[in-house]
Amino acid sequence: MSDTPTPKFLGENSPLPASPEEAELDYVPNPRKGSLYMVRFAAPEFTSLCPVTGQPDFAHLVIDYAPGETIVESKSLKLFLGSFRNHCGFHEDVTVGIGQRLFDEMKPQWLRIGGYWYPRGGIPIDVFWQSGAPPAGLWLPDQGVSSYRGRG
Repeated sequence: MSDTPTPKFLGENSPLPASPEEAELDYVPNPRKGSLYMVRFAAPEFTSLCPVTGQPDFAHLVIDYAPGETIVESKSLKLFLGSFRNHCGFHEDVTVGIGQRLFDEMKPQWLRIGGYWYPRGGIPIDVFWQSGAPPAGLWLPDQGVSSYRGRG
């Protein structure tokens, strides 16, 4: 019998959680424990709701992290991010909250999140958070998302 936890959602029919608070993130052992490397998740069609108007807000999220003992299971992350579709929150709160929850629960060596939000009221808002200085020697590619330029 293995002590490795079985991911709760992988291979299962999993409904979208009603809220980020109800969403459960799964973490599995780092398959390359002791190696310094970076994992990137991109969510180019992320949505949440404006806390003032209730209208949808759209963002391209990029989450980079250097794993510690565990990695986040990707389906649980997808369900967690999808749970924001019915969540009202300012861009800053949503972006930083996602980063902090992942960092607090997964305990990676380092984590950063870039929230590249599409314009609200004619002003695009980009929000960035990181857990601290990246580990020495970690390869940090650019997140690859340009600032909003409109149709031009």
